[in-house]
Amino acid sequence: MITLMWTSFGPLVAIFAFFVVFAAYMTGRAMAVTWKPLWHSVVYALLLGLVDRFLGFALFDGVLLSVGGYVLDAAVLMGIALFAHRLTQARSMVAQYPWLYERAGPFGWREKGAAR
Repeated sequence: MITLMWTSFGPLVAIFAFFVVFAAYMTGRAMAVTWKPLWHSVVYALLLGLVDRFLGFALFDGVLLSVGGYVLDAAVLMGIALFAHRLTQARSMVAQYPWLYERAGPFGWREKGAAR
């Protein structure tokens, strides 16, 4: 087993993945809380994909210039950021305008009194 900084490789990858996933979730949430459009979350997720590839290269001697790896990383991070954006946006719409909207599932809202 490969050891890096007095611990094994597996926990470091798990911790690294946790922080990148957490960053993607918080990015999507931050964009929704500040009422930014959805495409802002997409752009920042693409940038996080670059950060993920670089940190994997710098810390774990991974492959930096891998298009397939970047596409996979960026797609997962984009999915997490979009999930967080929509979840937070639905929650914010109902909290901000309780007289107009009610929750319609975890990712949506509807006008009060609208047909169900």
